[in-house]
Amino acid sequence: MGLFGDVAGMLSFLQFAPQQDLISIVTSLIWIVFMMIFLLYPTFSQRLQLGYILRDLERRLNRLKAMRDEVRARTLETLKKYAEKGVDVGRELDNLLLSFMIEPESMDPYGVVYKLEHIARSWEDTFEEHVKAICSKADRERAKTLTNLVDVARGMDYLYRVVRHYYLLGKKTSNVYIVLQVQMLIPQLMEIAEAYRQASYAFMHGQPIGDGVGVLAAAKLVENMEKKTYEIAKDTIVHETSFEGRKLFVLRAAGPGGAVGRPADGLLKILESEGDRVKAIIMIDAGLKLEGEETGKVVEGIGAAIGGLGVEKFKIEEASKKRNIPLYAFVIYQSIGEAITPMKESIAKAADEVVERVKKLITSKVEEGFSVIVAGIGNTVGIGVT
Repeated sequence: MGLFGDVAGMLSFLQFAPQQDLISIVTSLIWIVFMMIFLLYPTFSQRLQLGYILRDLERRLNRLKAMRDEVRARTLETLKKYAEKGVDVGRELDNLLLSFMIEPESMDPYGVVYKLEHIARSWEDTFEEHVKAICSKADRERAKTLTNLVDVARGMDYLYRVVRHYYLLGKKTSNVYIVLQVQMLIPQLMEIAEAYRQASYAFMHGQPIGDGVGVLAAAKLVENMEKKTYEIAKDTIVHETSFEGRKLFVLRAAGPGGAVGRPADGLLKILESEGDRVKAIIMIDAGLKLEGEETGKVVEGIGAAIGGLGVEKFKIEEASKKRNIPLYAFVIYQSIGEAITPMKESIAKAADEVVERVKKLITSKVEEGFSVIVAGIGNTVGIGVT
């Protein structure tokens, strides 16, 4: 009779069993009943698991919503300080939070980089102009930092909406595999959300962030040097000076407003004016560390150390290849959260180490009488022009 016969035998034995044995038998019986349910109804275990995961995700989603609302409220409060009376800042902010950029068609890859550059720059300029129109009382530098603040709120809002989408989709379809994927990713997503929350503080008060360490190192490199400083591209400046018989061009975004500049455009203009005299391009940027690695650790490599959509990286690589100029890179390790939150002391101290290593590289790789370009990459919020 199998499993059902065993259950019937246990039921008939209950009236003759001692109390201690009775408890053991009842416990065994309960487990047998559960086994029968799992065997006879395979979907029951999935539904049980689905319910548990959905409750956990709902709790995380509520936390994510609270963080999203906090960042939006902080952004709204800040924008109102620089807006004229009569401007519906809340409605304008919501429009910006839902703004988007459609990437160009890449089915035919020829020329896609320059199409992407055109679309990205058009979107960035439009986004910044919209923020300036809302905050007409803000000066140029403050408007750029406010643009960064709105962009952080936009990223936070998008993150919440994506997580909510997959939570509701998994709940609607009772698909345990959808919610399982979200549950596996939610710890990293919550970490990113917390970084966004802290980043809103930094941009609200104009504090330097971890991503600005490349700009900080560039500023420290030319500190106390006689130099000529001028704007070479949009939101991008160059310090022209000399170092131990070498002509030095230090490229960086202009501060102290929040901007990353257009280093590729600046670099191309320098190459056009200097020609074959440029013997090295050195780039300094923040780099994403692996778990367990030390924050602020300086590492050296080869290549274009710059993030973003890839347009700037492509143009720099093309220019260096065309002129056969080596690309040297210095990267300061930090987590994704540390990159967009107020700069830690260990990251700031790493800028001094980078300066010394860049100087050694220049004297060892570039002969006297030739030129070298040093590009400090990163967001320059809170870092002024020296």
